[in-house]
Amino acid sequence: MSGKPPEDEGEAIFAEINITPLTDIFLVLLIIFMVTSSVKMEEIERGARSGVTVNLPKGASKELAPGASDVTVAITTDGHMVVDGKTVDPDQLRAIFASAHQKDADTQVIVQADEATHHGRVVGVMELAKTAGLRRLAIATRRAPK
Repeated sequence: MSGKPPEDEGEAIFAEINITPLTDIFLVLLIIFMVTSSVKMEEIERGARSGVTVNLPKGASKELAPGASDVTVAITTDGHMVVDGKTVDPDQLRAIFASAHQKDADTQVIVQADEATHHGRVVGVMELAKTAGLRRLAIATRRAPK
C-alpha cells in the first residue's frame, strides 16, 4: 500500500460559483452611476456646461436658462478659456463660434468669467462671438444674497 489516500476520500472539487458578491458589486456601481448622473444633470441645468468651476461675480439679474445650442465659455483667473471642459485658444474659440453660428444663428454665448478675471479677456471673448455673427451674449453671475 502506498501513502496515497484513495480517490473517493480526497478533497471534493468546489464546482459552484457564488454570484452574490458579484451582484452586490453591480448594485453598488449602479447606485454610484445614478447619483453621479443626477448631479451632472443638475450642473447642466444650472448652466455649468463649460466643464470648469469659476467664482462668478454677484448680480441681481434673472435666471439664465441655456438652450441646447448655446455655447458656454468659462474664463479662469489666469485667463484660460474653457469650452466643454477643454482649454481652447482664440483661434479654436473663433472656430467654435463660427460652427455654432452655422448651426443656429440665434445661438447664445454665455461667458462665465471668474470674479478676478481681467476685464479685457471677457471683452475679447465677446468680440470673437460678435465677429462670428453671434449677437446674443450673456455674462453669468451668481445670485447676490438678499
